Amino acid sequence: MRSFTPLLALAATASAIQQGFNYGATNADGSCRKYEDFHRMYTRAQGLAEPGFTSARLYTSVQCGSQNAPIEAIKAALDTNTNLLLGVWASAGQDTVNQEVAALKQAVNNWGPQMKQKVVGISVGSEDLYRSSPQGVANNAGVGADAAAVVKYIKQVRQAMKGTALEGVRIGHVDTWTAWELPENVPVVNAVDWLGHNSFPYFETTKNNPIGQGKNLFNEGLSHTESAAKGKPVWVTETGWPSRGPKSNAAVASTRNQQKYWRQVGCSLFGRRNVWWYTLYDSNSAQTELSFSLVNGDTATKFPLDCP
Repeated sequence: MRSFTPLLALAATASAIQQGFNYGATNADGSCRKYEDFHRMYTRAQGLAEPGFTSARLYTSVQCGSQNAPIEAIKAALDTNTNLLLGVWASAGQDTVNQEVAALKQAVNNWGPQMKQKVVGISVGSEDLYRSSPQGVANNAGVGADAAAVVKYIKQVRQAMKGTALEGVRIGHVDTWTAWELPENVPVVNAVDWLGHNSFPYFETTKNNPIGQGKNLFNEGLSHTESAAKGKPVWVTETGWPSRGPKSNAAVASTRNQQKYWRQVGCSLFGRRNVWWYTLYDSNSAQTELSFSLVNGDTATKFPLDCP
């Protein structure tokens, strides 16, 4: 077995490659995460392996419990030398997007020079196209946004960043491969600088999806997104396997299978392309029966985070 140390040379020759986790605005119980929480989690992530997990993807730019204050995850990242893929929540309508943009602008006003060095991109939306698609509607996935709305919000964020330290930052959108390949979503592909790819074979219940097929299903989905991308970069923004949860067709949630997926899929990605794993700490209070976290509390990881 090996640690991630041999990837150091590769990472040094491709310094733009990001390796990190997704960080929600709340804890798994729904309570708001504060500066101290993000600082602790980022520090924990950096100490997991070499090279460490030094990048964080956020879903929103607004601090939980506020109207439009910048999320405290930003300052925690700057103070821990953590790179940031910022997020703008795009499924709650124009008023919410206005609040997101106000928070972003305030953050840049506060810490512009530092953010210019640490922000690798902004994601306008996350799985909005999937939720508004026929498949998402059939799966009761919740409120989404269609391509026209997402394109409008992308233009608004670009305009808001003009004249700031983040002018020219790479702006993208995060979604599932099933949404990216829909022809009605081509305008979003045309509007972004990069495409975010979310893929969970565990949830692909219309296919034969035991853990032994996890890597194949992930690669198939990634290939679909890359085909839709028209040559634009594709970043792996979410993937993972739960250690706890109900059986999902042939997929079984267990720590053993979580480790297999980490080694089969994660180890094929780390240091080679931008990837934000799902997840170091659980944050989705709507998925109490599931656990994708890699740690037990703030102590040990659920399995050794090495690669074969």
